[in-house]
Amino acid sequence: MRKPRDFDAALRALTDKTNALKQNKRQQLGELIVATGAGTFDMETLAGALLAIVETSDNVQKEGWRKRGEAFFRTKGQPTSRKPGRNVSSAPASGSSETPAGSPTRET
Repeated sequence: MRKPRDFDAALRALTDKTNALKQNKRQQLGELIVATGAGTFDMETLAGALLAIVETSDNVQKEGWRKRGEAFFRTKGQPTSRKPGRNVSSAPASGSSETPAGSPTRET
């Protein structure tokens, strides 16, 4: 006869894994806010901007934001010796974070 499965232990393990994944997602979102320079805004402004993004139904605008975010991550992953001429993501590293964080609303 085989050993009965411990469903409680399996459920605890899944719950622990779920909590770890949620914590990892929260940490990554916080790191994203800091990396983009959006951490300089107060919570109300940042929440308002995120709500505007969620509420928009303009797919063209969403695609523009997606492409810009993709370019941000692509340029962030490059070595510092290979900087392209238009490196938008270099501004947060120099301490001036207002232009990149505020520019999505101005350009779109």
